[in-house]
Amino acid sequence: PVTDGSRELHSLCAQLEFLLQFDLKEKRSFFGQRKDYWDFLCQGLARCRQEHEGIHFVTSLDKLKTPVGRGRAFLRYCLVHRQLAESLQLCLLDPETLCEWYYARSPFLSPKQRAEILGSLYELDCVTFHLAL
Repeated sequence: PVTDGSRELHSLCAQLEFLLQFDLKEKRSFFGQRKDYWDFLCQGLARCRQEHEGIHFVTSLDKLKTPVGRGRAFLRYCLVHRQLAESLQLCLLDPETLCEWYYARSPFLSPKQRAEILGSLYELDCVTFHLAL
């Protein structure tokens, strides 16, 4: 199993975060706080389901104060529960939402690149992750 001490885990999480932040449009909340991929994931999953367990879990953690911290915790939660590919795929279903959040260079806006990314993420479902949440 992959644990917190794994170099590969840190590389994987950094690459996932890079993909989710690449060409992300700058958005601000009502109070001026910069929105990040966490906000994109919340919005995308809210449209598809009643409530995602990972979103509920992350929002219940009082120590997490920033969107980036919440996003990282969500990625870890999804890896442990083998839900990363499915969760991201649900967020990527609506082209209108994608264009609202991402500029044209984002790989998520290219059907071919999006399919390759999701295919790779679905392969991670075979990997066991033992991470501190």
